[in-house]
Amino acid sequence: MADGTPLPDSQRRVRRSPLLFTAPLVLLAVLTLVLLWEAVRANVSPGVRGDWPWRLQLLDMEALGSLLAVATGAVLARAQYARTVRPYLGWRGSWRTGLLVEGEPAWRVGILNGGQHIAVIESWECRVVPSGGSGTGTAAWVAVPDVVATLTADGLSAGRDYQLIAFGTGFPLVGTGNYDTVPVGVFSRRFVERIDVLQVRVRVTDVVGDSHERVLDCMRGSREEYNVPGAEPVNE
Repeated sequence: MADGTPLPDSQRRVRRSPLLFTAPLVLLAVLTLVLLWEAVRANVSPGVRGDWPWRLQLLDMEALGSLLAVATGAVLARAQYARTVRPYLGWRGSWRTGLLVEGEPAWRVGILNGGQHIAVIESWECRVVPSGGSGTGTAAWVAVPDVVATLTADGLSAGRDYQLIAFGTGFPLVGTGNYDTVPVGVFSRRFVERIDVLQVRVRVTDVVGDSHERVLDCMRGSREEYNVPGAEPVNE
């Protein structure tokens, strides 16, 4: 989007590990510069090579070649491993009966990590736009308690109209081979009618230190004709 906000339902990498990504690249760049220096120095006439700065020999060419091979291999191996351990954040919403009030339908939203390895939550923020609000772009990302305060001011009660889960820093999203989701929130039909947008922005850190971010559009699909409130629960 033009304001830099990630699109709903899109995952992006927002930061790479300085130690495990930047350091090998810096080392590779330094060794490449040394190689260029030694290549130029080797082509200078022997008479000039005795003068400064041409007499400066940084590394033996054989040792330099070995170090370059190791650094290049480390960069490529790190890139491949980062793809292997990358988390795949997904979410799902469905109408269920009896989650808030006995016999009443509620819209349940859950998140999962479909990758093969664990991801740890780095930050968890929300933003809400009531019906008739000024739009998502002007709403600020805030913590769950601040969203609860906004919803309370709008006449919605926690526990009766909705449940919104707060995930703390360090909460692990374990990679799963199935589609079991961790609950993000449960919302009544009254909540769905009165709130246009409720988004959750989750940022996680994978096992190589890279940070990934996804925005969950919790109200998306709740008003579609093919989602019938009160349908039979689906086991997860």
